[in-house]
Amino acid sequence: MRKSFSILIVMGAMSLASSTAFAQDQASTLGAPPGRGRAGRGARPAGPPGPVPRLSDGHPDLSGIWNGFGGSGADGPMQPWAAKIVADHRAKGGAEDFEARCLPGGPPRAAPYHTSLFSTPKLVLMLFEGNTHMYRQFFVDGSSHPKDLKPTWYGDSRAHWDGDTLVVDTVGLYEKSWYDFGGTPHTKQMHLIETFHRRDFGNLEMTVTIDDPGALTKPWVINRTSTLETNFEMTEYVCNENNQDPAHLDAIIK
Repeated sequence: MRKSFSILIVMGAMSLASSTAFAQDQASTLGAPPGRGRAGRGARPAGPPGPVPRLSDGHPDLSGIWNGFGGSGADGPMQPWAAKIVADHRAKGGAEDFEARCLPGGPPRAAPYHTSLFSTPKLVLMLFEGNTHMYRQFFVDGSSHPKDLKPTWYGDSRAHWDGDTLVVDTVGLYEKSWYDFGGTPHTKQMHLIETFHRRDFGNLEMTVTIDDPGALTKPWVINRTSTLETNFEMTEYVCNENNQDPAHLDAIIK
């Protein structure tokens, strides 16, 4: 049966006047330092130590099941029109969030669920345990973004290695997606750059740079960390099964 996390979030959010209740689940350079957990919880425990595993071509193997990309941070550097939209979302308790209706959130949205990475020399796959069990593909084959690209929930991602760091370039993102819990709006100009660095066997460091001159006043840089699960299998999560959220959330909007 579907665990209605979004209902709990909305109920908790409505009971708090502080906007920090809606702070995005991300560690931002504008807020908490890299490697911090959720607000007030301190740094997350380190993952298991050990050497970085390598692919056949010598690059780091990012494969594994990783804990949710948590964190705490402030709002991004939004333009006034975008900040107004976020304020409206918060006034409604996030009731318009697509994820509550089992639609994708869109990158770089963080999630409390596990994420599985599967690496090959030419392709890295990111599999999501929660919501719609969706996936992302990072092509590491030297190819470029298609010229006739149509917007999608997760966009088109092309990647390359910078030393031992995987750099992922994503464009073509669907404008209506919520890429964070606050529902920060974005435009067709949104350009996402993410880096993945496996520091050792059980610790992953990531940076996210959101560049959207149509909605932000400057690029928004976010830092994240995650730890490896060594004794865990991805579990089934069927978002649409017994999903009672829409009726409750629609009542809030009305």
